[in-house]
Amino acid sequence: MTAAPTPLLLTNARLITAPARPPTAELIAPPSSAELIASTGGAAATSSALDTNSAVGSGAGGGGFDILVRGGRVAGVAPAGRFREGGAGPVERVDLGGRTVMPGLWDKHVHLTQWALVRRRLDLSGARSAAEAVRLVRDRLAEGPPEPGTALVGYGFRDGLWPDVPTAELLDAVAGSVPVVLVSGDLHCAWLNTAGLRFVGVGSHPTGVLRESEWLPLAAVVDRAPDHLTDAWVADAAAAAAARGVVGVVDLEITDNLTTWCRRFDAGFNALRIRAGVWTPWLDDVLAQGLRTGDIVPGTGGLLEQGPFKVVTDGSLNTRTAYCHDPYPGLTGPEAHGILSVPPDELVPLMKRADGGDLRCAIHAIGDHANTLALDAFAATGARGSVEHAQLLDPADLARFAELGVVASVQPEHAMDDRDIADRHWAGRTGRAFPYGALDDAGAVLALGSDAPVAPLDPWFAIAAAVSRSRDGRVPWHPEQRIDLRTALAASTDGRGLIPVAGGPADLVVLDADPLTIGRGAGGEADADVAAAALREMPVAGTLLAGRWTHRAL
Repeated sequence: MTAAPTPLLLTNARLITAPARPPTAELIAPPSSAELIASTGGAAATSSALDTNSAVGSGAGGGGFDILVRGGRVAGVAPAGRFREGGAGPVERVDLGGRTVMPGLWDKHVHLTQWALVRRRLDLSGARSAAEAVRLVRDRLAEGPPEPGTALVGYGFRDGLWPDVPTAELLDAVAGSVPVVLVSGDLHCAWLNTAGLRFVGVGSHPTGVLRESEWLPLAAVVDRAPDHLTDAWVADAAAAAAARGVVGVVDLEITDNLTTWCRRFDAGFNALRIRAGVWTPWLDDVLAQGLRTGDIVPGTGGLLEQGPFKVVTDGSLNTRTAYCHDPYPGLTGPEAHGILSVPPDELVPLMKRADGGDLRCAIHAIGDHANTLALDAFAATGARGSVEHAQLLDPADLARFAELGVVASVQPEHAMDDRDIADRHWAGRTGRAFPYGALDDAGAVLALGSDAPVAPLDPWFAIAAAVSRSRDGRVPWHPEQRIDLRTALAASTDGRGLIPVAGGPADLVVLDADPLTIGRGAGGEADADVAAAALREMPVAGTLLAGRWTHRAL
């Protein structure tokens, strides 16, 4: 396992500006005054002597703050110059030069293996038609075919607004006998050529577009790679996440997740904290082991813990399978309202079993009817956990999140990706689509994520989308559903707030800019577009995980 890191003294740090009610001395003072000296003399300062009512952005005299890190935890936070030199062993001093420090970031919904694979696949997210996607496939194949026994795999297409229809024949015309499998941006469907259909074990199909239950059981076929390669790609993706300030993720990969992650940690993985979710096929195994959500898995350096129990109850907006109270425009028949893949008579018993084993429940619900039923299931079972996505909500359900103690685990970048599709398929209802402001106003606890690979694993994208409801210079989409920046930041730190706390884990991010002022003019005036773009490009100088640098650019 990784050796204990050398204690650190991070000097001249800037902390996020204090809210109206300043933090108490207990929040920022170190556990022992013996390691402090008063800034005006040599006498030891007590925690009550710290000037906690000054702006947290600067310490006494404007000198910033010092943060002592020891044993993987924050041993203390105090105005600059108050920590005693020497003491218990060597300490590495790192002058942060006024850089901003806050608790490290979490992505509360990822599929990390999928994200690692997608980083190496043909990107179709920019395709605005089936014809354009076919041209991208043709151009990639012109560079050379995939390795024998594999398929050309693309990702990210969104056909909900395409003017033409994707078919196997279109791909056959440019790929011939080369298997082609193109996975949609929401992962809920795939577009294949004839050879691709054979590659995944489908003899024939009328369109070549497999949706929901046709595709999801086959998705793992294109993900097959030797473990050593997959693990190396995941390690690379994790390092990239750490470079954006990420210290942990909730991984909801559809696999025997705990076994996979134990293998990776045994091989030396140590870039992130991992909460490994469990799906129904592996639920009995986790319950038999007595593992509860939050339990640390031995032999992983405290970095791997059991995550929540995941259930997908409906589809997605792009495929028009999210389960809604109202029908989709132009659709008739039994699936006009979307697809309810796990009805209440199945969901409630599953949640009861999981809750009986002290597992939190993470329930995928996108359509408003699916969300109503998910909240009903939480009410019926008393289970703890989250609704994942919560993209379209009945106004009557907003207050139920707080009433039931259910977290709204949301992915704000999806609102930017899907705003045009929502305007078409949820016409007249988009005022309550991706309703983060309304949820916050109703007292719901928000947790931000990406659902990578559906959106990039970069919390700054989610934060920027949540506070601006805009991207690429477009007019904000339903700006009334924005949340303020403090709320978005706090929804990205796993409940750690915005200020490092003595006694908490030394999972910290060092920023080259203050999130609260980035993009503002010299006079402090705010330009929403400029600020949002700057948040997306937030410069990260360093990331600490349990007191160890996982990214350092200072």
